[in-house]
Amino acid sequence: MIDVSIDSLTVGNDRPLTLISGPCQLESSDHAQMIAGQLAEACAAHGAQFVFKGSYDKANRTSLSGKRGLGMEAGLKVLEDVKRAIGCPVLTDIHAADHCAPVAEVADILQIPAFLCRQTDLLIAAGETGAVINVKKGQFLAPWDMANVAEKIASTGNSRILLTERGVSFGYNTLVADMRSLPTMMKTGYPVVMDATHSVQQPGGLGGASGGQREFAPVMARAAVSLGIAAVFLETHEAPDTAPSDGPNMVPLDQMPRLIETLMGFDRLARTDPIRI
Repeated sequence: MIDVSIDSLTVGNDRPLTLISGPCQLESSDHAQMIAGQLAEACAAHGAQFVFKGSYDKANRTSLSGKRGLGMEAGLKVLEDVKRAIGCPVLTDIHAADHCAPVAEVADILQIPAFLCRQTDLLIAAGETGAVINVKKGQFLAPWDMANVAEKIASTGNSRILLTERGVSFGYNTLVADMRSLPTMMKTGYPVVMDATHSVQQPGGLGGASGGQREFAPVMARAAVSLGIAAVFLETHEAPDTAPSDGPNMVPLDQMPRLIETLMGFDRLARTDPIRI
C-alpha cells in the first residue's frame, strides 16, 4: 500500500479514516471557516483525519445559468484563510492545465473532476506541481481503467495520488455505485476515496440543474468505509436547500458529527479484518 503525506496527515488504505468535506462551492471566508471549524472539531472528537474541500469554480454546471463560484483569486484567498484559521489541509478542483501551478501554491490537494480524468495534459500538469492529486473516476470508466489514469500522473515522478469513486452512469440522469470498484482500485496501492454525496447525485435530473437523494449519502458512506478505504468525501452545508450548487445531494451540517462518529466505528471494525481480494 502507498501512503500519501498531506501536510501533517498520512492517508492510506491501511490508515485511520480521513474525511474530505466542505461545501460544494465556496461562498465566503467566514462561511468556509464556520463549516471547516465545525468539521475539524467533530473529526478531532472521534479520531478522524480532516481535509477541507471547497470549489472556487464549478466549470461543469448543468446549464449556463448555474452559479460558477468566486473565481480563482478570491477562492484561493478563502482557502488560505481556512488553512491559517483552522490548521487543516485544503482541497479544490482544477479544470485547466494552466490552473495547476497557481492553485498548488495554496491547495494541498488538486482535484481532477470526473469528466476530465482522461485529459492527459491536465493530469501531467497537475502531477508536475508535486501536490497531492485526487482523481475522480469518470462516470464512464471501469474501476480497473483508473490504473492508466494514475500512471499518467506518476509519469511525472509524483506518486502522491488518490483515486475516488463517485458512481457510474446507469441510464439517463442516474448514477449507481458498485462497491466492487473500491477494492479493485485498492489493488493499485494508491489510497482510495469514496465520494458518498456525488454518488447519489442525479446529473441534470432537475432539467436546468442536478438533483440528488441526500438521504442515501450516509448509506453509501457507511458501506464504503466498512471496506477499509482511505477516505470518504462528503459535501455539506448548513442549509443545503439554499446552497448555490449540489444542494440535493449534500448532507446537512448539523448531521455531520453523528455521521462522523458512526463512520469511525465502521472504520475501526474494518481495520480488524481488512478486505483481501
